[in-house]
Amino acid sequence: MKEFELGPDEQVVIETRKHWFLFLVELLPYVILAIVPFALPKIIQLVPPLAQYAAFFDFNMSYERAALGIWLLIAWTSAWGAFTKYFLDVWVLTTQRLVDVEQHRYFSREVSSVLLSRVQDVTTDITGIIPSLLGFGNINVQSAGATEKFHMRGIPRPTQMRDLIIKYIPEEPKQPVI
Repeated sequence: MKEFELGPDEQVVIETRKHWFLFLVELLPYVILAIVPFALPKIIQLVPPLAQYAAFFDFNMSYERAALGIWLLIAWTSAWGAFTKYFLDVWVLTTQRLVDVEQHRYFSREVSSVLLSRVQDVTTDITGIIPSLLGFGNINVQSAGATEKFHMRGIPRPTQMRDLIIKYIPEEPKQPVI
């Protein structure tokens, strides 16, 4: 899978994905969906007026097992979709540009890049207790031109990545003072 071609003098400096904690947060609803059919009968038995309905979750009948299988298959497929999106969303810093590869759906991918020579401002944003403790945040890259800011959300070690981006921004030639 080749999203972009490197230039003749261009080399990949770093390739990074979202922080692992954000991936786990995205997986959490699918884990809960997978546990619900097994936990629901036990919860229902704790509520006396609903205890009689716990028998619906026996999974002894073939149609009940088929329904459980379909439920778990949907949860697994959805979790796999979250993993695919996590794995295929990537930010690449090269010696000449910053590339954002974003997977929207299974067959929908967007690749954006900004030349480092056009970068005017690089800002990091780490907001909250969990991002501060685990070391992830956002980076906004403002470039010259009509395009909007280049957003990198949930990136691990954003201050180090910001410093790397700034390191590879080419210095402007100094203008003679008149």
